Amino acid sequence: MLQRISLLFAAAALPLAAHAGSVTLLNVSYDPTRELYREVNQAFAAQWKAKTGDDVTINQSHGGSSKQARSIIDGLEADVATLGLAGDVDALYDKARLVPRDWIKRLPANATPYSSTVLFVVRKGNPKGIHDWGDLVKPGVTIATPNPKTSGNGKWSYLAAWAWAIREYKGDEARAREYIGKLYRNVPVLDTGARGTTVTFSQRGIGDVHLAWEDEALLEVNQLGPDKFQIVVPSVSVLAEPAVTVVDKYADKHGTRKVAQAYLEFLYTDAGQDIIARHGYRPRNPAVAAKYASKFPKVDRVPVEDAIFGGWSAVTAKHFADGGVFDQVFQK
Repeated sequence: MLQRISLLFAAAALPLAAHAGSVTLLNVSYDPTRELYREVNQAFAAQWKAKTGDDVTINQSHGGSSKQARSIIDGLEADVATLGLAGDVDALYDKARLVPRDWIKRLPANATPYSSTVLFVVRKGNPKGIHDWGDLVKPGVTIATPNPKTSGNGKWSYLAAWAWAIREYKGDEARAREYIGKLYRNVPVLDTGARGTTVTFSQRGIGDVHLAWEDEALLEVNQLGPDKFQIVVPSVSVLAEPAVTVVDKYADKHGTRKVAQAYLEFLYTDAGQDIIARHGYRPRNPAVAAKYASKFPKVDRVPVEDAIFGGWSAVTAKHFADGGVFDQVFQK
């Protein structure tokens, strides 16, 4: 009788054990990373299953980086945030204390598993003769770029343009502001995110030049229209460093911290870095970077820590806060 009761208890425990071996994460990411994380998720899930025997499912959410950060702050319960820039992750601490102040120190390379930049995509043959930032403000040139208030791509494009203008005008901020104003007067549509702008440019046919994430530029030319588009590398751009973090408050609430941390650490492994490079993002691993070196053009990338910008706190307050430089020039 005792043996039969023991067997019944063991049988009853089996569904619970199976349930305990299943974990679901929500990765809230920025706009153009759909394809990247789709492959990362499959590879990580297979590795985690082999290592632990547990099944893991990673759901994805995508949109403009700053808009995604706002959604997390407003209650979207992300286990991990993989956003377009460190300033948007900072907002998770500043606005809601969802991550610790020192989140940037918890993973290598300041929690940025890869880097990127902003390049130009133009129509095949470059009919408007667009070669550098100064060409973007010529009469008759229209620009496709997303809104810097909602999009990481929008912010990085704005900052790349600002870096060029400050150098071009020898530090004269008044002339740089004038240039930025002219640039945005040539933008007929401000989409909220990078992928929307890709659609606007490549499918709706709006714009002579697309200020694109490097991975989106490669996608447009290599997959959407090698006979329709070409990449132009400007004289200067920006060192774009998308940032990742466990969202502590929600991961702890869901009991997913261990697997969430492992998921982000996977991005730094050889397998993760190889996936990153194949999808058009610049890997941190030197060996992987060397393997894919021919994929990425040489470009002068100005870091946000440069004196031109002064770091993310200064950039956010000066350029993107309500009433900042972008609002001032755009309203004019």
